[in-house]
Amino acid sequence: MNRLGEERIRRFKRVLKRTREGSRFDTMDSFVQHGDTSVRTHCLHVAQTAYFIAWRFGVKVDEDSLIRGALLHDYFLYDWHEKSWANAIHGYTHPGKALKQAEADFDLNETERDMIKHHMFPLTPFPPRTKEGWLLVLADKVCATGETIGDRLK
Repeated sequence: MNRLGEERIRRFKRVLKRTREGSRFDTMDSFVQHGDTSVRTHCLHVAQTAYFIAWRFGVKVDEDSLIRGALLHDYFLYDWHEKSWANAIHGYTHPGKALKQAEADFDLNETERDMIKHHMFPLTPFPPRTKEGWLLVLADKVCATGETIGDRLK
C-alpha cells in the first residue's frame, strides 16, 4: 500500500475513534439494519464506501465530514423492526430521528447535518445540498442492497 492509502486509513480510523468516544455509537450493534447486518456495521460499510468512491473518482470533499456524517447517518438508536405505526414509516422518518440523536451527542457542522437529514432521498422530499450528501446517498443504497440481497445471491 502506498503512503497516500495509509494516510487515508489513518484518517478514517481517527474520525471513527473520535466518533465512538463519549457517544452511543457502539450501541448501534444492538440493532439490526438489513438482513443480519447491525446498524453499526452498516454505518461503517457506508462510510468506507462513500470515502472510497470520493477517492476513486477524485471528488474533492471535506473528508472528515464525509466520514463522520456517513458514520452517523443511521444514528436513530432504536429497533425499527418492532411492529408499530412509527416503525412502518421508518424509511421516511428515521433521517430526522437520526439527526436529533446525533445533535444530542455531537457538535455537527452543516455538511454533516445535510448528510444525515437527506440521506434517504428520494424517500425524503429534498435532496442533499452537498457533494458529501450525494456520496452518502449513493453509498447507502449500494451497501443496503448488498446487505439485503447479498446472501440470496450466494
